[in-house]
Amino acid sequence: MSKVVRAIYKNGVLKLLDPVELREGEEVFVRLERYEDRVKKLRKYRGILGKASKEEIEEFLLEAEFERL
Repeated sequence: MSKVVRAIYKNGVLKLLDPVELREGEEVFVRLERYEDRVKKLRKYRGILGKASKEEIEEFLLEAEFERL
């Protein structure tokens, strides 16, 4: 499973803002991207993909990022 979730950093801890389906103690990889940088990427592709929703563009970006692996 790959999923992009929002989080906020407070007092030295990342707090997830979106629900996740993880087992207790499960290890995951975390890739940090500033909110402002993500918005810039979304704006860059607005219109290129037709009338795609924000969620669809997020999915395309995530898929493209994993294709590089």
